Amino acid sequence: MEALDQAALARLFTEARTHGAWQDRPVDEAVLRQLYELMKFGPTAVNSTPARIVFVRSAAEKARLVDCVSPGNVEKTRNAPVTAIVAFDNAFHEQLPRLFPHADARSWYEGQPEKIARDALVNSSLQGGYLILAARALGLDCGPMGGFDAAKVNAAFFPDGKWSVNFLLNLGYGDAGKVHPRGPRLPFEEACRIV
Repeated sequence: MEALDQAALARLFTEARTHGAWQDRPVDEAVLRQLYELMKFGPTAVNSTPARIVFVRSAAEKARLVDCVSPGNVEKTRNAPVTAIVAFDNAFHEQLPRLFPHADARSWYEGQPEKIARDALVNSSLQGGYLILAARALGLDCGPMGGFDAAKVNAAFFPDGKWSVNFLLNLGYGDAGKVHPRGPRLPFEEACRIV
């Protein structure tokens, strides 16, 4: 496999930015479906794929979601064409006989709620990262957010307790004139070791 060219790397990483202001341009359902079709192929432990996504587009559902976000995220969420609630299935291991059929992986989780919770969070976070990269690959801009009341989101969107929110991700076509200057990143020498 060959490396991606510089234009692709720029779109996915070096030139991509976190957006908080959005063009008044809808995101078609077909794009959201394509987004999932790309994201679902990213690797997770034992192919567990615990992420579950609610794409919030309607005004009524946006209003319910806006009530759950911190004050600094209200306008960016209200104005984003779509906000993805990136969640995880609290019983993802029940799908393992279908998703990982060559071993009895479900038994590795039975009676271990801490392991279930940890792996659901870790692997849905991985999938959320894949979602961001897939969105950028399809020409969308992203604005991931942690500023929200998880209990309120869960009560509003997952009252049966089967799924739990991980993070929120605004999606759409960003207003490039309203992005903040890029923040610094740690150099390799500070962030990495080769042993």
